[in-house]
Amino acid sequence: MSVQPDEIGTHFSEPAPLRPAPPAGQAEPAAVPLMNIANVLTMARIAIVPLFVAALFAGDGHETSWRITAAALFGLAAITDRFDGQLARKYGLVTDFGKLADPIADKALIGSALIGLSVLGDLAWWITLVICGREIAITLLRLAVVRRGVIPAGRGGKLKTLVQSVAIAVLLLPLTGAAATAGMVLMYVAVLLTVVTGLDYVGQAARVWFAGGSRARGR
Repeated sequence: MSVQPDEIGTHFSEPAPLRPAPPAGQAEPAAVPLMNIANVLTMARIAIVPLFVAALFAGDGHETSWRITAAALFGLAAITDRFDGQLARKYGLVTDFGKLADPIADKALIGSALIGLSVLGDLAWWITLVICGREIAITLLRLAVVRRGVIPAGRGGKLKTLVQSVAIAVLLLPLTGAAATAGMVLMYVAVLLTVVTGLDYVGQAARVWFAGGSRARGR
């Protein structure tokens, strides 16, 4: 699966601190351009979301061709989620915009899919509420502890996102019988992973919070 930009200085603000000069013979690192391939993929994922929602609700919401189109758009957006972060880290393209936009794009895609399936009667509302509620709660918790420390993304969270995406993609397809049942089983696994990783994140956040408070008192 978020950083706020610095406030713009005014005439009365203190001058910004100077950056230390690079060592002799070493060039100063160039600023990362905003319009890089990683950010373009993130913006493309955000742009796909309304197209996906339109395809999902086209007709009566259960027309075979439109459900296949919706599943294809969802799959395309999910693939960009996998590659934009890898490209940003591998080629040094990490920006504040990317840190903010990437999780927004993820939550918009997953949330719109879950809500859409529930509106159409293809997914129980309690599943949507559990998953979306967890994401909102963890986002608020992350904002609360960000000044005391950073909690790295764990394998459990990545697995949770993968299983959620696969389960949603299967449920979007016009499947019946064993295939549709397999999609629901995957969704139940996704709910379990959502709850377990959420509780794990709460525990990590508590440790970061109290460790940060201890360091502050020890200064």
